[in-house]
Amino acid sequence: MNDMVVPFTEYANISNEAARDRIEMVKSQLDGRAIILAHHYQREDVYMHADMVGDSFKLAKLAGKTDTDFLVFCGVHFMAEVADILSKNSQTVILPDLAAGCSMADMANLAKVERAWRELSVIFPPDQFVTPVTYINSAADLKAFCGRHDGVVCTSSNAGSILDWAFRRKEKVLFFPDQHLGRWAALQKGVALQDMFVWDPDLPQGGLTKEQLKSAKVLLWKGHCSVHQMFQPQHIIKFREKNPDGMVISHPECRLEVCQLSDHVGSTEFIVNTIRDAPTGTHWLVGTELNLVNRLAKEFKPEGKIVQFMSPLVCMCSTMNRIDPQHLAWCLENLASGRVMNQISVTGQDKEEARLALDAMLSIV
Repeated sequence: MNDMVVPFTEYANISNEAARDRIEMVKSQLDGRAIILAHHYQREDVYMHADMVGDSFKLAKLAGKTDTDFLVFCGVHFMAEVADILSKNSQTVILPDLAAGCSMADMANLAKVERAWRELSVIFPPDQFVTPVTYINSAADLKAFCGRHDGVVCTSSNAGSILDWAFRRKEKVLFFPDQHLGRWAALQKGVALQDMFVWDPDLPQGGLTKEQLKSAKVLLWKGHCSVHQMFQPQHIIKFREKNPDGMVISHPECRLEVCQLSDHVGSTEFIVNTIRDAPTGTHWLVGTELNLVNRLAKEFKPEGKIVQFMSPLVCMCSTMNRIDPQHLAWCLENLASGRVMNQISVTGQDKEEARLALDAMLSIV
């Protein structure tokens, strides 16, 4: 084993083709000791090397069921954290580029959420009245916060069931970090829009009055996904004018007006499966990340299906895009030489309490 770390600078300028060949070669050298997991939003030149693909929670669950030593997660930071929490203690999770974060997750940090909890305690005891619900697109310490306060994690596919569970326990929900998913899920469960208020973490008491806080059923954190927020109602209106028989499908991270105009709303897995199961010759306008939409367009073109990105502007998940073939080759070749680069490890109380919130979700759905 060579103890000398090979720096990424030696990989930064190699071509994508050279990186591809080196990745395939080193995968055979690792001989099953490592698996590559890739999120649906991952760029194609990385996605092609994946052993497992899916949305973030599906991948984390799959990872925990494998016996491989190393889990190389081609996604973003919070996804790798979930994989570490749910995988075996003997497994090591690697994120090829530590700069692959999530702007939505960054909109709710532990200090701001704890301050919100303290401000709520001035109005009423939040532990008696409020269930904290964090979207899986959040840092591990926020999942741990939910574990400490009898809360839970949700995904875009199970948010409705999680809200049912939360309302059976307490009368209010604090939902973070994505306001759009929380609003859409609550609306589907019969919560009126006038019973939902946006909590602005940069304003005292969230920018809300005591009366609003007391009457609220759902407090929605002022956070969003920059990719999904770009989709606009006029994109759908123009599509329907040209394609009256076309279908529109959107992710629930989109703004409410987009979801209301869509024929279907659901998670990335739901979007993939719905288009896959659709009749041949159908035309789809899709409100989710560009890499996934392009992949679906290519996959289903032989069936006569047209899959179209909702926005006229090109926009992809820029942080996910930081995982490139060069970083993947770098971490795999170092791994083959016995060096673990960019390990993601959630430890101590954070891991225990985050696992409580994740286990609560798993017990519900």
